[in-house]
Amino acid sequence: MGLTHEAVAEDPSPHRENGPHLTIWAVSDGRVGIEAQVLGLAEAVGRQRPAKIVLKRIGWKWGLGRLPTSLIPFPRLTVKADSPIAAPWPDIWIGAGRASLPLSRRMRRWSGGKAFVVQTQAPRGPLGAFDLVVPPAHDVLTGPNVFAIVGAPNRMNDAGLSRDLARFRPRIDPLPQPRVALIVGGKSGSHDLGPARARAMAAEVAAAVSQVGGSLLVSFTRRTPRAAQRILTEGLSGVPGWIWDGEGDNPYFAFLAAADIILVTEDSTNLATDAATTGKPIHVLAMDGGGRKFDRFHQDLRRRGIARPFTGVLASWTYPPLDETNRAASELLRRFDMHLRG
Repeated sequence: MGLTHEAVAEDPSPHRENGPHLTIWAVSDGRVGIEAQVLGLAEAVGRQRPAKIVLKRIGWKWGLGRLPTSLIPFPRLTVKADSPIAAPWPDIWIGAGRASLPLSRRMRRWSGGKAFVVQTQAPRGPLGAFDLVVPPAHDVLTGPNVFAIVGAPNRMNDAGLSRDLARFRPRIDPLPQPRVALIVGGKSGSHDLGPARARAMAAEVAAAVSQVGGSLLVSFTRRTPRAAQRILTEGLSGVPGWIWDGEGDNPYFAFLAAADIILVTEDSTNLATDAATTGKPIHVLAMDGGGRKFDRFHQDLRRRGIARPFTGVLASWTYPPLDETNRAASELLRRFDMHLRG
């Protein structure tokens, strides 16, 4: 499978070089969580059918991206992109995020109906411009071209996890078990991680891991406030483990692969969905704030036996690993084949 902007968790598959390749454009504004959705879904398609994936990161000149998508003038001239938005058009266009919408909504017209247009998340406004929309189920979006999934598409797969874990084994293997991965989000439109909550979280997690005699694998995200990161680092420093400081290669996938138990903050569907693909027990850490969409999402995980609220005690259980990205890729290809048949 070909891919511009080298993928982190790409999963080679022996059949890919046989037969014609689909061309897939994975389009986002380049933010890590948004880009992971388009790449994850594109790579899942590529595991089922030979594909060349082209990653496109876009923005808008003069702040035009803040306008309603229908009001952006001459979008192919005012878009900022790291590679051309021009013919030859892809077989499949996968967009995510608000920045992609002015292009996604016009892609069928520009391509003369050639491109099969897919949008992840829940795009605001009419859905008729898309061949397929893949929103999270907790957004409660419905329609004939809607295929809702739990959480969001991601880049998780067994081969990628094993490959990343192998790179970091010399540092991880000596750590005592059970190994507990702590994945920390941060500030968003609905949540925050203030100093008081960060101090309480550090104390609760340190006590729980010490009680079971295990170790910690801690990864922060770009949204983690610096003050919270500093407080958590100081509060967890007495527990055996590895607190990644952002320097060098990111061990995020390796942490999930090595963990026996996973802790995630409640602010991110991406983090929880990534963790749920491992089949490992997930404890969800409370943060400041919240919202009904997130409540629905976490309730769904609890109903499926995937996650539980963190109560200060680490427990283990099992469940079938979440496989929503591959399920969405299969549906995408089913509809794509119908699209080709007209």
